[in-house]
Amino acid sequence: MITARAFAGKRFGVYGLARSGKACVAALTASGAAVFAWDDGETARGGFDGPLTDLNRFDLASLDALVVSPGVPHSAPLFVAAKAAGIAVIGDIELFAQARTELPPHRVVGITGTNGKSTTTALIHHILTSAGVPSLMGGNIGLPILAQQPLPAGGVYVLELSSYQLEITETLDCDVAVLLNITPDHLDRHGMMKAYVAAKARLFTMQTSGDTAVIGIDDRYGADIAATAIASVVPVSAVRIIDHGVSIVDHVAWIGRTGLACAEHWETLQGPHNAQNAAAAIAVCRALGVANPAIIDGLATYPGLPHRMERVRETGGVLYVNDSKATNADSTAPALAAYPNIRWIAGGLAKTDDLDACLPHLKHVRAAYLIGDAAPLFGRLLGDKVPVHQSGTLAVAVAQAARDAQPGEVVLLSPACASFDQFSDYEARGRAFVEQVRALP
Repeated sequence: MITARAFAGKRFGVYGLARSGKACVAALTASGAAVFAWDDGETARGGFDGPLTDLNRFDLASLDALVVSPGVPHSAPLFVAAKAAGIAVIGDIELFAQARTELPPHRVVGITGTNGKSTTTALIHHILTSAGVPSLMGGNIGLPILAQQPLPAGGVYVLELSSYQLEITETLDCDVAVLLNITPDHLDRHGMMKAYVAAKARLFTMQTSGDTAVIGIDDRYGADIAATAIASVVPVSAVRIIDHGVSIVDHVAWIGRTGLACAEHWETLQGPHNAQNAAAAIAVCRALGVANPAIIDGLATYPGLPHRMERVRETGGVLYVNDSKATNADSTAPALAAYPNIRWIAGGLAKTDDLDACLPHLKHVRAAYLIGDAAPLFGRLLGDKVPVHQSGTLAVAVAQAARDAQPGEVVLLSPACASFDQFSDYEARGRAFVEQVRALP
């Protein structure tokens, strides 16, 4: 695990005992800090192997910092109480940032945005590893970064960073910071787009002289942040702008001419959204000094991530694709754009009351099979545009779509919804889809 002598003798509260919280407790304890751990959830407390202290009844002023899980809202009483007591409220990414000076010489890449973060993070990590560069992937993906072994000198930490994580991070100076896109999301947490955009922009305001910014400008929010960076409010040495998958700045211009010409051969990077993901990964790896041939080899061998345009099976000429991670219309739209003939499984717990982002691509949809809480709403939105089946459950939708699908078509699970009405999370939904598809005759 990653530890730091700087934490020794200090007192930390850790609030939230899921994976990142447990990793914080372990790393801080191993560093010689006094740690007081708590979770309001009885299940989480039962799964924690260590002493517990009810921080709701604790003298918060005695702490050097309160470490909270990213999902803890700023309105939570403990969060508010810590701030009122003048105590720093931080997350595991800030602890990593504070530990960096004691790690072997390294670089950090931070990736944020509404959609595409996980794919781009995993793709950069894969290219670096394939090129022989020591690399770890963490943050909002995979193992908590503090739970992993430090890299040797010359390594690169590749971090997926959510708006929740960035809100409670103060000093993470990324050698390369990436913004892919910003569309409305998590407004129940942030309240308004201005606050959501500001949380994303924090990734760049923490950078220092000599760093690099890679910014997508497919949406107006990214364009505004790019303009700010170009104006040198963000003190970086280079701003590489990614527009619809093609770099339009300096030495990354080869992406449009060379790299993306091969995109049809990258089975795990299909669709226009993956053009942006690939372009960002290319720009990052070039900024880190990776040679072009190694980058292209990495793109060609990238295995993809589960639940993100995951090719599950092809049978009877029909391809089944698991895109369960698409939990809003903006993230589903690129999947609908990626294939010409789709049997679309959609629905769940809707985040908005529209499917506007998906509408331009409905010409690719042969029929929609609707599930979950959003099925009636989506039926009204789609009913005069494509044939609609009110399937109700995922199992029924898979069976109906498999029955109807013709050779050359794609059965696509891309729900445009959260999963919590019928599943514990998008991963459980995706696993159920995979199991049902593999059970088809």
